[in-house]
Amino acid sequence: MYDLYTAPTPNGRKVSIALEELGLPYTVHALDLSALEQKTPAYLALNPNGRIPTLVDREEGDFAVFESGAILVYLAEKTGRLLPVDPRGRSRVLQWLFFQMAGIGPMQGQANVFSRYAPERIPYAIDRYQRETRRLYEVLDRRLGAEAYLASDYSIADIATYPWVASHEWAGIRMEGLDALIAWLGRVGSRPAVQIGMQVPAAPDRTPDEAVHQGRSLLA
Repeated sequence: MYDLYTAPTPNGRKVSIALEELGLPYTVHALDLSALEQKTPAYLALNPNGRIPTLVDREEGDFAVFESGAILVYLAEKTGRLLPVDPRGRSRVLQWLFFQMAGIGPMQGQANVFSRYAPERIPYAIDRYQRETRRLYEVLDRRLGAEAYLASDYSIADIATYPWVASHEWAGIRMEGLDALIAWLGRVGSRPAVQIGMQVPAAPDRTPDEAVHQGRSLLA
């Protein structure tokens, strides 16, 4: 059994998708980021960086794992799924996972900040981060023109990348001409576990536990 501390962001959705894909039981603890619940002493004891998501593995003595990429690797290694064990296959997955963690996440995140939240509109910053995110999307598109998934087979690399690319409109990223990437969005987005994971945590009119229970029943 796992406890997932999360919020409706791309990084949070990575882990709920993985948990759903792996069919693992988990309880959702939705944090209100605007209320700074991620900065409370109790939460900082689990995640010293004060960000989401955090996963607590009850079976391992309440072992806490923070950083979304590290959580995906932990779950994949523990279950023996979504990450190959042979060195070359494992390396391919980790290369694309790190590509998302070090590239798409930071660049698109800055595009979000400067185009949506900054108190002052700074055209140079908006253009810089949107252009760099688009360039990274073009790298994905070239790869997906040759393979159905980022590391040939569906893996944690796809799980990590999907929630970010799926939110391209929010960051103002154009998708014109990225036909292979658009097709990949359709393939990944059609998976039941992905559809469920993208809805965690629950909407305000439903409790988190109800959302997870619905996901469990849909996967049964």
